[in-house]
Amino acid sequence: MIEGMLTEDAGAEHAGAGDAGAGLAARGVVAVALTWVDNAGLTRVKGVPPGRLSRAATHGVGASPSFDTFLVDDSSIMARYAGGPVGDLRLRPDLTRLTRLHAQPGWAWAPADRYALTGRPHPQDARAFARAQVERLGRRGLHALAGFEIEWTVSSAGSDDFTAACSGPAYGMVRVVELSDYLRDLVEALTAQGVELLQIHPEYAAGQFEVSVAPEDPVGAADTSVLVRQTVRGVAARHGLRVSFAPQVLAGSVGNGGHLHLSLHGGVPGGGSGSAPGGGPLMAGGSGPCGLTAEGEAFVGGVLRHLPALMALGAPSVTSYLRLVPSNWAGAYACWGLENREAAIRMITGAAGESGAANVEVKCFDLAANPYLLVGGVLAAGIDGLTAAATLPEPFDGDPASCTEAELARLGVRRLPVDLGEAVAAFEADEVLRAALGAELHDTIGAVRRGEIELFAGLDPGVVVDRVRWLY
Repeated sequence: MIEGMLTEDAGAEHAGAGDAGAGLAARGVVAVALTWVDNAGLTRVKGVPPGRLSRAATHGVGASPSFDTFLVDDSSIMARYAGGPVGDLRLRPDLTRLTRLHAQPGWAWAPADRYALTGRPHPQDARAFARAQVERLGRRGLHALAGFEIEWTVSSAGSDDFTAACSGPAYGMVRVVELSDYLRDLVEALTAQGVELLQIHPEYAAGQFEVSVAPEDPVGAADTSVLVRQTVRGVAARHGLRVSFAPQVLAGSVGNGGHLHLSLHGGVPGGGSGSAPGGGPLMAGGSGPCGLTAEGEAFVGGVLRHLPALMALGAPSVTSYLRLVPSNWAGAYACWGLENREAAIRMITGAAGESGAANVEVKCFDLAANPYLLVGGVLAAGIDGLTAAATLPEPFDGDPASCTEAELARLGVRRLPVDLGEAVAAFEADEVLRAALGAELHDTIGAVRRGEIELFAGLDPGVVVDRVRWLY
């Protein structure tokens, strides 16, 4: 919502684009950032003045489709269905997410959908892909809620090296004291922008923090992930700090994750929880393992089955696999377990009496991911599990790295891909994800991943980390 414009009447219908633009201008906004996330996981932007917002919403703003094949270093490749200088698209802002940016006075933000000049959705638009998977789930009389954990590291500015901006211990109050003004302003900015904050705290690595936000519809969760990260960055800049969301900031250290929390529910939003058979939460109150219902188990089973291929969406950087180390709570093994932080899928039931809290946390993902591709891919995998009535193996209790290979084989536990090449091979062989993404988007994602493998081939991990540290 528009901070300072709609927070006073949060239940009101969103004004038209013309009214919204005029309202923003009256509040000192001079430009609206229209963002989309490319296949390399970078947020790209075109800005328009408020007076052009109405036209942007109706006719769009021009943007080259070549961004589909950009790599993380801004070089680009030619893929089968994308790349090169020819063509144009139109960015249309989603005004339901129009937000005045608290940490960037004079600016507002809205996520954009990309359309062809014919007016049809661009077949390689990640946000449209995520929305299509939400609609597929809705046709089953189901809906999901999602939320991202955002981890980042804070450095002193003025150098491309990383120097932790605080010296306190992991999870320590000392870090909060040392950066209390920054953290206070961040909480204020997120709250002013309509983001429902669940918690904020220091994390394990040097200078690392984490924010968790309330669950929402999957497309909205991806939007919020983009907004939160840019707000973290904007507040840091005003404090003379520099932040990184990269999977690894220092070679050999614990990296930044981007864990996805997901829950499944009966009914379709707006139709009431009883609008479909089995309405209500489907990850609790059932007779399956850890209280899962049959639908909840099938959905999680589908995600677990497709997890190696999903790594190409959720851990899409060469540096992602420097973070994905066993015994580091990164979820390096394809297994699930009740409150098991070493399992790739951690089942969370919530405290006694905490209604509707049950969800799964997918721990093997990071913030190099395009959040729209990630939530869409996970939903597609879960839908496949529903179609196949998938079941789950026994929940894993403990650290898989402590088991022998024979024990893991007996339990059906696999190590997830150990590098991006393995993940891409699994992705390209996954027909469920190919069908959900469409041939064009599936092919382009694979081509971009292979382009980045080649980009960093033969380089020392420390060099790779240095090159991408400030790109995410």
